Amino acid sequence: MLIQIVEDDRALSDGIVLALGEKDTEFVQCTGVRNAEKVYEEKRPDLIILDINLPDGSGYDYLKWVRSRADTPVLMLTANDMEMDEVMGLSLGADDYMTKPFSLAVLRARIQALFRRQAKAQRERYEFDGFILDFAGLTFEKNGQEISLSKNEQRLLRLFLENEGRVLTRSILVDRLWTDGAEYVDENALSVTVNRLRGKLEDKRKGITYIQTVYGQGYVWRRERTGETGYAEK
Repeated sequence: MLIQIVEDDRALSDGIVLALGEKDTEFVQCTGVRNAEKVYEEKRPDLIILDINLPDGSGYDYLKWVRSRADTPVLMLTANDMEMDEVMGLSLGADDYMTKPFSLAVLRARIQALFRRQAKAQRERYEFDGFILDFAGLTFEKNGQEISLSKNEQRLLRLFLENEGRVLTRSILVDRLWTDGAEYVDENALSVTVNRLRGKLEDKRKGITYIQTVYGQGYVWRRERTGETGYAEK
């Protein structure tokens, strides 16, 4: 887990590192907006602790920049005990807000709560390669364009995403997609559903594939560019 701290008060930044430091947690400390943007592009932190008042700009600007790219959890800090600042931060997409001075123990608890909420939300929403797949809201997009998925295509996609890298046999997929009367389903129905989903998500000309056939077994979902021009289907 990588936490980015964007705070120009080095003593406070170091104190946060000491308070939150755990074996599996790493930190990257930034003192301004420009540096924070560069570090974000390079390291893609799992959470951001963001001060509003920075030497080269506003934390609000960095928040908007991050939100244009991802849903990384952001906890904002400010020395201004003003309701308007809190409203502004939350309206721009901040996940939480704390006013200085604050208890490091409370900060730690709030960050843990953010990670719990993020873990729950990630089971409902996936973002990668220009896709935004929201199973809670039943909205599916690629590069801002809506993708129309049937109920079975949604179920199949979710099964693949939840089991990335794991081979799912044809029998398991048939049982999960057609819960009632799966024994009467023609196995070709699964091939048709897989091919339709591939057609909506993949780009064979660019060698971008996700659903790979494991011959004699089933399918596996892997996010990778194969460089191939196609794939075979049973």
